[in-house]
Amino acid sequence: MRLTKTFKTFFESEKAGGLLLLFVTILSLCLANSSIQTQYIAFWETQLGHHSITHWINDGLMTLFFLLIGLELEREIYIGELSRIRNAALPIFGALGGMLVPAGIFLALNFGTLTQNGAGIPMATDIAFAIGILSLLGNRVPTSLKVFLTALAVIDDLGAIIVIAIFYTSTIAFVNLFIALGILGGLFILNRMKIHNLFPYLIGGVAMWYFMLNSGVHATITGVLLAFVIPFGDGSKKTSSYKIQHFLHIPVAFFILPLFAIANTCIAIDSNWHEGLTHPNTIGIIVGLVIGKPLGIWLFSFLGVSLGLCVLPRNLQWKTIFGAGMLGGIGFTMSIFITLLAYKNNGEEVITYSKIAILIASFIAGTAGFLWLKYTLKTPIKKMKIKPIV
Repeated sequence: MRLTKTFKTFFESEKAGGLLLLFVTILSLCLANSSIQTQYIAFWETQLGHHSITHWINDGLMTLFFLLIGLELEREIYIGELSRIRNAALPIFGALGGMLVPAGIFLALNFGTLTQNGAGIPMATDIAFAIGILSLLGNRVPTSLKVFLTALAVIDDLGAIIVIAIFYTSTIAFVNLFIALGILGGLFILNRMKIHNLFPYLIGGVAMWYFMLNSGVHATITGVLLAFVIPFGDGSKKTSSYKIQHFLHIPVAFFILPLFAIANTCIAIDSNWHEGLTHPNTIGIIVGLVIGKPLGIWLFSFLGVSLGLCVLPRNLQWKTIFGAGMLGGIGFTMSIFITLLAYKNNGEEVITYSKIAILIASFIAGTAGFLWLKYTLKTPIKKMKIKPIV
C-alpha cells in the first residue's frame, strides 16, 4: 500500500507535533507547580476583550485545528483511504466501537449524577499524540497500521465534533445560528459556482465563526463546516483546499496544539490530588480510555470483519489492531476540550480532577500501546551487506 504525499506530510507533521506536545505538557505542569505557580496560572486567565487568553485559544485558535481536521477528512473521503468502501469500513467500525464502549462504561458509573455529561470525554482520540507514539516504533510499523490509526483518529474526532454540537450546546440563539448557516449556504453557492479564490471563503469563515460563537453552538464547529465548502477540485497542489491544508499543517502542529496543551495543563496539583481519583467521574474517564477504547475498537473491528462488512489488511493481525486501540486511548487534546464544555457549570475542582484523570489515562494508554506494539510487530529484516571476495 502506497501513501499519498499529502497523507505522508500529515503523518509526519502530526508525528513531530505529538513529541512536542509531550514536552510542553510536562513543562506546563512543572511551571504550574513551581515557585511562580500563582503568576503562571493567572497569566492564562488574563482578560482580553471580556474573555481570558485560554478562552481565546480554546474557542478561536482551535477552530483552525478543526478546519485542518475537516480538510484532511474531506481529502480522505474524495481521493484518500476513505474513498474506497473496503478500506474505509474497518477504521469506521473501529472508531464507532472506540466511542460507544468508553461512553457506555462512563455512563454505567455516572448515570444520574452531576457528572453524567462527561460521557463524551473518554470517546476522543488525540491524533498528534497517538501518531507521535506510533512513530517511535520506526520502520517496523506497516503502512496499513499507519493508515488505520490515522483514519480511526480522524473519524473519532469527527464523532467528537458531532457530540459537541449535539450534547454540549445548552442554549441556542437562533437568530445568530441562522445567520451563520446563511453564510455557510452562501459559501456553498460560491463552491458550486466554481469560485476558487480563497479570500471570500476566509472572510465568510471569520463571519460565520463570529455568529456561531454568539449562537450557543460551539464556535469550533465552524472549522469543519468551512472545510467542506472550500473547493476541493481534483485535489492537486493548485486547488484551494490543498493550499490551505498545506499552509495549516505547520502552525497547527507546532503552535496551536502546543499552545492549547500549555494553557489547559497548567494544573496546580495539591497534596490531596489522589482523592479525586476515587470519584466515579475520574474512574469512568480512566477506565473508559485505558480499557474501553482498545476493547471497543477491537470488538467492533472484529464484528465488522466477521460479518463480511470490512476486511482486515493482510499485514495486520488482531493483536496489532488491539495495540492501535490502546493508542486510541490517548485522549488528551480532545478529551480536555470536551471536559471544559461538559463541566463548565460543575466548578473548577471537577475540571481539574478530570484533567488529571485524562493525563494519567493517556500516559497509561500511550505506554501500554507502545510496549504492546513493540513486542507484537515484527522487527524489520535488515538487508545484509555482502562484501566482495578479494
